[in-house]
Amino acid sequence: MLDGNAVRSVDRAASLLIALGETQGEAGVTELARRLGLHKSTASRLLATLQKRGLVEQDDDSGKYRLGLAVVRLGGHAEKSLDLRSIALSELESLARSVHETTTLEVLEGDSVLTIAYSDASGMGRDRTGRNSPLHATAPGKVLLSSQPEREVIRLSKIGFTPYTSHTIVRVDLLLEELARVRKRGFATAFGEHEPSVNAIAVPVFDQRSAVVAALEVRASGNRITPSRVPELVDRARESAAIITDRIGGVVASL
Repeated sequence: MLDGNAVRSVDRAASLLIALGETQGEAGVTELARRLGLHKSTASRLLATLQKRGLVEQDDDSGKYRLGLAVVRLGGHAEKSLDLRSIALSELESLARSVHETTTLEVLEGDSVLTIAYSDASGMGRDRTGRNSPLHATAPGKVLLSSQPEREVIRLSKIGFTPYTSHTIVRVDLLLEELARVRKRGFATAFGEHEPSVNAIAVPVFDQRSAVVAALEVRASGNRITPSRVPELVDRARESAAIITDRIGGVVASL
């Protein structure tokens, strides 16, 4: 069993790692010690131990510290081990009950959108889990595509955008304009663009780097999601997406 001093040292070392993670760039021993209320000698000793394990690195010129490659590797392992579907499902179910509509969680898979979680408050819809949908014609697809470089949209346009309905955006210039609006507003809509009788809104879910990792969608028949209802649904969806983002250790990007 660890004694009190050992537990305290572990806690302080963990605090140093967290403080470095919250620092933009590097930080010196004096700054870290002051921030955490530690003696400089204590902070220096702990940082030296962390450095031996590769958890922090020290700049040769400035003498300041930054997170080491070992932390990056651990973060990658942790990210891969997260079961996004399990983490998000309860919030999807809560949102579906709240808005009385179908909710889904979608991720990027190759050149399409994959539904990894689904909830239907009415119990009348078809479970979409495991289904792929187009990026250019769906609300979640637009959210995910808006986080990609413009060259990726142009690449997809050369393959060709399928016109599923008369409302589908198939011109690359118009799609780029639409994606710019999605980035500015922080949400996407799709009104009869993939399925003629289905309207939807979607908002992003972020990872620890504030990168879009998934899209949360609310979808229903066209007469149930009208333009006037979009603000309410977006607000509710954003609240749920923020909870999921927090659960996976993500950071909501500022618009």
